[in-house]
Amino acid sequence: MANNAKIILGIDPGTIIMGYGLIAVSGRQATIIEMDVLKMNPKKDHYERLQMIHHRMNELIMQHKPVCCAIEAPFFGKNVQSMLKLGRAQGVAIATAMQAGVTVAEYSPKKVKQAITGNGNANKEQVWQMLQRILSFTEQPEYLDATDALAVAVCHHFQANNPLAAAGKSKGWEKFLQQHPERVCKP
Repeated sequence: MANNAKIILGIDPGTIIMGYGLIAVSGRQATIIEMDVLKMNPKKDHYERLQMIHHRMNELIMQHKPVCCAIEAPFFGKNVQSMLKLGRAQGVAIATAMQAGVTVAEYSPKKVKQAITGNGNANKEQVWQMLQRILSFTEQPEYLDATDALAVAVCHHFQANNPLAAAGKSKGWEKFLQQHPERVCKP
């Protein structure tokens, strides 16, 4: 991995299983560093689990020194207590990253799926399979929360390297095509 590679940490927050994935980005090329989960005992006190999230986030940040932490926003469910606990887990992850000086970006599950598969309603297996193609890896994690976190990191990479954003929205397609002739299909 090149010294100028930027590291992005992706987080899929959870109070029982928190997924995390790290990618290294050099130019437009992303490579996987690590993906895994922090699995917490559901019998432990909720506050102890939040402390575990804080501790693991600190370890990841100290070890890999990411420049950004991309985190998946919680989706809205029917169980208010579950949403509250998930929001706390997300808050701990965000606060830990910010305290370490790591910028944070948040993406909705639909946005992440859209960025990875082109379909905002894709299932976890479709996201995992597309990530395998994008990042050229073969392993299948035990928990798809790990690939969900990896997807958040890749989504952030795609957003940061979006040529349409660089072309400027007011300039339109003509300006984009002038700046990126290699993107035009020729018959």
